[in-house]
Amino acid sequence: MINVKLANPNDAPVLAQLRYQFRSTTGSDVESNSEFLDRCERWMREHLQQTNWRCWVAEEDQRIVGALWLQLIEKIPNPTSEPEFHGYITNVFVDEALRGQGIGSRLLDEAISFCKQKPVHAAILWPSERSRSLYERHGFSVRPDLLELLMSDML
Repeated sequence: MINVKLANPNDAPVLAQLRYQFRSTTGSDVESNSEFLDRCERWMREHLQQTNWRCWVAEEDQRIVGALWLQLIEKIPNPTSEPEFHGYITNVFVDEALRGQGIGSRLLDEAISFCKQKPVHAAILWPSERSRSLYERHGFSVRPDLLELLMSDML
């Protein structure tokens, strides 16, 4: 049985391991596994104590098997009724052996529910090709009015 809950700072070591598992296959590492895990664990522990970051974890038998991070990004004040936050969803990861069982959907449902309860104007994310259908099933769509400049392209 899968339980979804908010992460707490004590979850940082496992969340750092999931982050390494998620990202170390997408490029060449620039630091050792232990250096990364130490740096990432400190970052996660600190950010899980802040009010603008949330992380939901999926647990199976009290073992974290998936996670989703959300950052509330404050907008400049508006004189209109437009909500003054964006929700940035990132680092959505489910253990490969458990994918396709609805765990990602449950994590995403929690984040969307949270955004609906807050003054969030839009939730944004950058999907992988493989995850695109998950987000589309939850109402996300490609926007023609968003521009992006990758700094790595500028070097």
